[in-house]
Amino acid sequence: MSKKKQKEPKPYKKKLIKRRKPNRSIAGDIGLYLFLALVAVAMGFPLVFAVSNALKPLDELFMFPPKFLAQNPTGDNFSDLFVTMGKSFVTFPRYVFNTVFITAVGTAGHLIIASMGAFVLAKYEFPGGKTFFKLVTVAMMFSGYVTTIPTYVILNNLNLIDTYWAVIIPAFAAPMGFFLMKQFMEGIPMALIEAAKIDGASEWRVFSGIIMPNVKPAWLTLIIFSVQRLWNDSAGTLIYSEEKKTLVHALRQVQGGGIARQGQAAAVTVVTMVVPIAIFIMSQSQILETMASSGLKD
Repeated sequence: MSKKKQKEPKPYKKKLIKRRKPNRSIAGDIGLYLFLALVAVAMGFPLVFAVSNALKPLDELFMFPPKFLAQNPTGDNFSDLFVTMGKSFVTFPRYVFNTVFITAVGTAGHLIIASMGAFVLAKYEFPGGKTFFKLVTVAMMFSGYVTTIPTYVILNNLNLIDTYWAVIIPAFAAPMGFFLMKQFMEGIPMALIEAAKIDGASEWRVFSGIIMPNVKPAWLTLIIFSVQRLWNDSAGTLIYSEEKKTLVHALRQVQGGGIARQGQAAAVTVVTMVVPIAIFIMSQSQILETMASSGLKD
């Protein structure tokens, strides 16, 4: 019997994974990048212009036609601003403390209350739940100017006028945060929560260890909006004592000082917008990273 020739094994060939080529042409890519560059310039122009004005001496501020960049940049506007603030009978650190306290407590309370309420409303059914959410949605349609008088009356009856809580407590009940958190939490599968409860997790453990990490883009966005609103709130209709006034209120008084204080007014604009922009810059990478890596499905 003749032995059959055994076939030699073929060498292993690695399969090359073909990358999917985009449908855009080179001209399309160039056009897209140019469009994004124009949008970036349009968004960055006001910020650069505000900083440039703050660094201009007084004669350049009134130059016609105006120059976009400072010809002889100086920091005198900022030093003059702090000298003016130092002459007030309420010290500058006191204004800063008032603003930081109101912003920090108001943002933290709003985040906790909105997250807890949204968790219950999004993941549990109970009588009146849908009606309550409709009320929250309707509340978003009212401007702050419409609710100023009812808010004042309620806070006055609670003896909270001229206190920090007159600004902090209304911030807790802002409907925007509640709506935002609920919409994000509805995307989390209920099977994940039930599996955690089978493993013995409590309601607080489910909320803090599962729900909150998976809605990180929502509460980071909520922090940005809350900080921006509270930091720029002068609280002029709710706080009357000068020692409890916010920094924005004091800076706006400097802005109303006439032509001689226009340089300081330009510096005020930069000081006012520094904190909200810094919070956004620190949070945006986390928001984009979490939104890109998140996504749960049943």
